[in-house]
Amino acid sequence: MSKAKLAIALITLSVATVVWAVPDEGIAHRRLQTQFQGSAGFVAPIGLRDDRDRGLTATAWINGAGPFTFAVDTGAGVSLISRSVVERARLAVSKSRRPLVGGLSTAPIASNQEARLSGLSLGTPNNRISTNAVAAVVPSLPGSIDGILDPTDVFSPLGFSVDLPQRQLRVFDANAEGLRLNQVPRDGAVVRWVREAGNGRPFVRLSDGRLALIDTGSGFGLAVTDARISVGRNHGEVENRTDLGGGRVQSHEVAPQTVSIGSLVLRNVPTDVLRVAPGTPLILGRRALFPFKITFDPVAHLISFEPTERD
Repeated sequence: MSKAKLAIALITLSVATVVWAVPDEGIAHRRLQTQFQGSAGFVAPIGLRDDRDRGLTATAWINGAGPFTFAVDTGAGVSLISRSVVERARLAVSKSRRPLVGGLSTAPIASNQEARLSGLSLGTPNNRISTNAVAAVVPSLPGSIDGILDPTDVFSPLGFSVDLPQRQLRVFDANAEGLRLNQVPRDGAVVRWVREAGNGRPFVRLSDGRLALIDTGSGFGLAVTDARISVGRNHGEVENRTDLGGGRVQSHEVAPQTVSIGSLVLRNVPTDVLRVAPGTPLILGRRALFPFKITFDPVAHLISFEPTERD
């Protein structure tokens, strides 16, 4: 898998306020029943932290060892775990069937080893997650991160939601409580989950036909690689940002853009042009997604955007 298609979401940046096209008459509070009782037991809601330097993070334990800090990154395409976690949790390591080379910068993340995430708990030590997911083993990760979880892979075949204002992740049985195209939350949208061949990362098609990666691991609003979007008034100089490979990525803030996802219109979305490898997809990060609870249904291949409020 190419460098551009792996770990492109591994940039954690600050979150800013954005003006949205959400009517003032109220916010929908239709709630999916996102608690799942399965053979592995009850999966309770998982609290998240929105950290300026590390992105969305959850406290984790593996085989009783921990606590660890894991980033929850829908755009990663692969889970990563540091060597120190492997050693403390006494995980068995095997040679990877698909060597990993990822990252946006010239200092890529590389690994040819993997470990199964057995004995994983999130939120609390007894909130056990039954998963067959494996993670690439890397020497270390910057920013005091112990691992990165790709929730599509970790929770499969279950669905999940990431509520950014509430800072909460929930897991649900998509067969019993899945999304429907005709059940649209008020002031929100339900759209098709577009997938790349051989990869489960969540893309949506914008109204202008472009594909955008829904990336909770990125602190950008709208991030593009096409410099032609930099029309109008530019707002910032070229900046150097740090990716989780430890390298630097250059970005240039340009005029805010309007983005339409199905019936949802986002206005004044902060926009950056990235100087990265060709083929890196358009990214919608937390600065664009903040007002919403985003629900991912891997069975119906649908994604829902529902406005929520912080308690």
